[in-house]
Amino acid sequence: MTTDLKKMYKTIAGDSFPPRMEISFIDDNRKQTLFYEKVLWTIDGVQKGLRYGENPGQEAALYKFINGNLILGETRTIQPGKYLASDAELLQSGKHPGKTNLTDTDNALNILRYFTDNPTAVIVKHNNPCGVARSDTLVSAYTRAYMADRIAAFGGCIALNRAVDRATAQAIFEQYAEVVAAPEFEDGVMDLFARKKNLRVIRIDNINRLHTFVGERFVDFKSLIDGGIIAQWSFVPLARIPEDLKLAECEYKGRTYRIERSPTEKEYEDMLFGWLVESGITSNSVIYVKDLATVGIGTGEQDRVGVAEIARDKAYRKLNDRYAVETYGLAFAELKDPEKIKEISDRTHLERGGLMGAAMISDAFFPFRDGVDVGIAEGITAVIHPGGSENDYQSIEACNDAGATMVYTGQRSFKH
Repeated sequence: MTTDLKKMYKTIAGDSFPPRMEISFIDDNRKQTLFYEKVLWTIDGVQKGLRYGENPGQEAALYKFINGNLILGETRTIQPGKYLASDAELLQSGKHPGKTNLTDTDNALNILRYFTDNPTAVIVKHNNPCGVARSDTLVSAYTRAYMADRIAAFGGCIALNRAVDRATAQAIFEQYAEVVAAPEFEDGVMDLFARKKNLRVIRIDNINRLHTFVGERFVDFKSLIDGGIIAQWSFVPLARIPEDLKLAECEYKGRTYRIERSPTEKEYEDMLFGWLVESGITSNSVIYVKDLATVGIGTGEQDRVGVAEIARDKAYRKLNDRYAVETYGLAFAELKDPEKIKEISDRTHLERGGLMGAAMISDAFFPFRDGVDVGIAEGITAVIHPGGSENDYQSIEACNDAGATMVYTGQRSFKH
């Protein structure tokens, strides 16, 4: 008996979630209720919600926040009406979005909100960025983000903070993506995208006002296997300008250890760029950034030195692939000629995977110097992390020995 495995991806079960949802927080003095409404799109004359959840067969529904004002202590939730992914306008949708399409879009916007002053592209896959880059033009930002890891970007979500022009659309058209989200699309772009029948094209007006979401909080819910729920306020990175950072310094056994070299302006830019990208990456994570673009992204590991090595190894593999495509029009894995393979490999190793002069970013402190040593061995020149380890002196010494610099954010950036 043969089974059509592709059929499961085409099977759409209508969800049975109700049209409205309320969540109340109650104490002795008052009741505060948040009101939500289920999101539906009209596609080919039929109202449809989410295609499915994380997997086919999992019913799912998207609700947008329409009323309520939760205040706990001195913190209040984001106000109703400031919609992003929860009120996305589908301009084109051969397949209506599933849960992962929306959560990828949302996390791309989570990162993108910190970079409104320059054209920026964020490509997300499975809720983690594949590549993030800023540049002078949108097509350059997209190309740099895509080439940072074009393999992982296959079938990903592309979020852009400028109206999509024809040049950027053409670059996107040549690849395979599931979602493109942007504030607007210039003349002729939708005609081009229409040739990609299953590409979901989403217009989100508030991308133009993403800067107003910086510092805003919402209640983040995590459901447990027994139906229990953990509620927490969403994370807000506090270090956003150089003045928010502190040169690495610590006390150990009565001795003060200090970093000897202050960062250059470029190092500050790369470190802060990386730190804000870090807020959208699954922990434990270490990433490398150079010239306002990600070079290697390591995510979701249990040990910090291991994830530093994974990010390093990915930087080498992705640069091999990039140079093979740029030089021979083939993926590195498709090269058969030993001389061409050696040529590309030698070039990548000479440039140390593009890590020479890069910044190293960690979402939590380095418990030992071995994590920092991974980056230093590849020629990184700057490190940013929260600080606070008893062994911070080891990382300071490692940087001083290599002539690198290091700063603390004073804030951990875990995301699970």
